[in-house]
Amino acid sequence: MRAAALCVILVACGGGQGAADDVSIDAPSGIDGTADSPSGNPHPIRTLFVIPMENKADTAIYGNTTNAPYINGLFAIANRATNFRDELPGLDSEPHYVWMEAGTNVFSDRTFNNDNDPSASNSTASTEHLVTQLTAAGVPWTSYQEGITSNTCPVASTGNYAVKHDPFAFFRDVSGSPPSTSNAGCAAHHKPYAQLAADLAAGTVSGYVFITPDLCHDMHGDLGCPSGITSGPNIKAGDTWLATELPRIITYAQTHDAVIFLTWDEGSATNLVPFLALGSHVKPGTSATMYTHSSMLKTTEELLGVPVLASVAASSDFADMFEPGTL
Repeated sequence: MRAAALCVILVACGGGQGAADDVSIDAPSGIDGTADSPSGNPHPIRTLFVIPMENKADTAIYGNTTNAPYINGLFAIANRATNFRDELPGLDSEPHYVWMEAGTNVFSDRTFNNDNDPSASNSTASTEHLVTQLTAAGVPWTSYQEGITSNTCPVASTGNYAVKHDPFAFFRDVSGSPPSTSNAGCAAHHKPYAQLAADLAAGTVSGYVFITPDLCHDMHGDLGCPSGITSGPNIKAGDTWLATELPRIITYAQTHDAVIFLTWDEGSATNLVPFLALGSHVKPGTSATMYTHSSMLKTTEELLGVPVLASVAASSDFADMFEPGTL
């Protein structure tokens, strides 16, 4: 059966074996992963959330209960990767986000290696990427970006919104040729992050959901942010944002057979980055298997029932993070 939805966030997903019931943290509890689909599939995943954070090594997050107490509190209900590797060490954010979507940053018409906004020259005509597969398969997808305007294709950075953190804008079959703010198809798949709470309350969130906090909330920081550009305050700002926003997503996951991936784009000081998976049929604990963003993309394709791209076919999926038979 095709899983109809996938949620991504911090690479964190609510616990899969009832562990959340026994955890007392400022976030969600009670995710037991026991609900079955109408067809009887014991491992349905209908929604997948991905939430990317910014520029932190695993050692900056794991065990940092001073600046990241909420994230560390999730470990009891999440599966935490201890060997998640950055495939593009030394490159900027944009190539990493494009990689999350396509399993590569190199295309016949463009190699992404900087943080420039989309343009005729800084975009690709390639259709070998995830959301094109989802569209062809009838699986809904939505990009919730903090700081964008409704009913527009967000191809220009503005305020604390950085388009380099929205991978879909760089693919012309999504954003237009050349990429344009008036592209209707792109606008239909993008919503300001502020609309997510109402969509969750209405039960209308499904499929693949990509959530990008703005620069003041994703641990990146900026001179215009209260946290400035210092690492410790920005980790704290991101952790506080997650503590406020993630509980409602985990609550949604309880009744909608959802998975959450909480990931970081790059490791900054090292090539090892944090990653958490939470949600339906996730086994709480740690996984030492070597993973990458290719692994995340491959797992997303498997859970949502679309073909695995050649670019990620040889990568490990997250099978050992889930109950047997989920993947």
